[in-house]
Amino acid sequence: MGRSPASLSKLKLGKLKVVRRQLLQRYEHQPFISCLAGFYGCQWKRYQRARAQPGECCCSKLECGSFGILIVTFCLTLVFLYFWSEAQNDYNDFDWFNFWKMGFWFPWSLVLLIVAAVLFTYIAILLVLAVCLLSEGQRLYLHWSHKIGILVTLTFSISATAVLSEQWSKEWKTLLLSFQVTAPFLHVGGVSLMTLLSWPVALHFFRMNKRVRQVAILGLYLAVLFTLYLVPLGMYSPCIKEEGMLGPPPALIGHRGAPMLAPENTQLSFEKAVEAGGEGLETDVTISYDGVPFLMHDNTLWRTTNVREVFPNRTDTPASMFTWSELEMLNAGAWFLSCDPFGTASSLDPDDQVRAQNQTVPRLRDFLDLAALHGKLVIFDLYRPPSDHPYRDTWINRTLEVLHNESSLNSSQILWLPSEQRDMVQEIDPALQQTSGSKTSIEELQENHIVRLNLHYSSMSQEHISKYSSGNISTNLYVISQPWLYSLAWCAGAQSVTTNALHVLKKLRRPLFLMTPEEYSLMWILTDVVSLVLIAIVFAFHWWRERGLPFWSGSRQTHENGTYSKFRTDHSRPGQIRRIPFLSEAPRRALVALPLESSLYLNAPPMQGYPLLVL
Repeated sequence: MGRSPASLSKLKLGKLKVVRRQLLQRYEHQPFISCLAGFYGCQWKRYQRARAQPGECCCSKLECGSFGILIVTFCLTLVFLYFWSEAQNDYNDFDWFNFWKMGFWFPWSLVLLIVAAVLFTYIAILLVLAVCLLSEGQRLYLHWSHKIGILVTLTFSISATAVLSEQWSKEWKTLLLSFQVTAPFLHVGGVSLMTLLSWPVALHFFRMNKRVRQVAILGLYLAVLFTLYLVPLGMYSPCIKEEGMLGPPPALIGHRGAPMLAPENTQLSFEKAVEAGGEGLETDVTISYDGVPFLMHDNTLWRTTNVREVFPNRTDTPASMFTWSELEMLNAGAWFLSCDPFGTASSLDPDDQVRAQNQTVPRLRDFLDLAALHGKLVIFDLYRPPSDHPYRDTWINRTLEVLHNESSLNSSQILWLPSEQRDMVQEIDPALQQTSGSKTSIEELQENHIVRLNLHYSSMSQEHISKYSSGNISTNLYVISQPWLYSLAWCAGAQSVTTNALHVLKKLRRPLFLMTPEEYSLMWILTDVVSLVLIAIVFAFHWWRERGLPFWSGSRQTHENGTYSKFRTDHSRPGQIRRIPFLSEAPRRALVALPLESSLYLNAPPMQGYPLLVL
């Protein structure tokens, strides 16, 4: 019994639908989407993927949650990576802190930075893949291995941030300081990112059928966007200055000499600091058991000497409990070549490496003579000996004796930092430059004859520096080794800085990130205007594409992939289908030549996201 015309028509129509699917699979531009879906969800085959229908959510609730966690992880990892990269100035302190805890040297700070960078790169790639899939109208499916990777990264970021906040809370002040120089450029980066995100936002905005979702996605996007546009109104940076308002560069004081180029607190280290052009030298002074002031930062000797080998039973004995003859037996330079705390030991020439290998513990007298020979300022911390030390109560007098009787250095070149018995010291030697380590009122500082402040860089403030400068009190900031921090101190008006990187900072001829208010306003306004224009173009394009409108009269509409035109279902007329020119000429001829009864097409896998073809 023959089939009715209606059933034959339905059969032919079904076969044509299958043919259309095969043609789309052959002529549709798929390699890009295949790579995106393959790397993101391990969906390398076409039938494993699905397009999001107009009005549908881009993914299931589970995948929405995964995408949300991905965004949160990206933000937290970015914050930690930025935080830790800006903390490079204090990496050496962090590594020595771990040295004291673990008993051995290892560059943990660098390892932490590399791990953070690798994890951030991984999360950023996943986020870019997800955004690209959304931009192509694809439904998201995140592979389970990536979900585990995201959770591991999230746990790392939260744990590392919590631990560092507990142990190194002052680094958050460094982060805030960094915004004073990087904020203008972070603004440009943030606006650029929001401009790129306008493509998937506009795509899904115009495809959503529910007004609430449209308002939510557009409202959130515009809120973030216009907040970024207006952030510069509340931005402050001392490096935004009028021409001619920048003061002279801060004088450079070598922190324990030049510890990147030689073992700290050794004669070679101070010689290197002088060679690098430092205007001053900083050190730490301890009194030996027999009354000889010598240079040593730590309370014990085992970090920077071979005391474990020479005096194995006195490793933890305070340095001040050794006599000078015992101290002369120690090597104070070999550790520098073995630990390489700054990663710079290999840059020393062979002669310097030999000299570093054989450095000894220097006396204060030798240090002062070197400074006098080259006309350098000196500043030092003076540590009081323990209670059972013979010079427990006369440590300051003993140090002054060396300054006056055993050294040729002029007292006016000494920045006297110890706060104990300051009145007595001022009375004995009024030529000393009295230096304080704490901020108080100008009146109180002047009463104590303070002419210089020695402050940690985290307390840097252009307002305070200017206020103290008006009272003839200069400011020294310690320890600054990164060019961006030195640039900030320069712009803030600091008179001097103590640094580990004399040879690096001396090469700066002008502050980094320095710009005039006019240049900054131009950068800000130009960034916002270009971004706004591009976003408007993106939204206009998606509005045109989703409504199937031609760009100009008589133009031929082409699909976004360029090989075929779109078929759109007219949702205003349920049950009716619009016929729009669909295939290019080559696929159309191939369609005519194909046998309708071919079982090959009857067994073809279904394709989602494409409307019905009617010829």
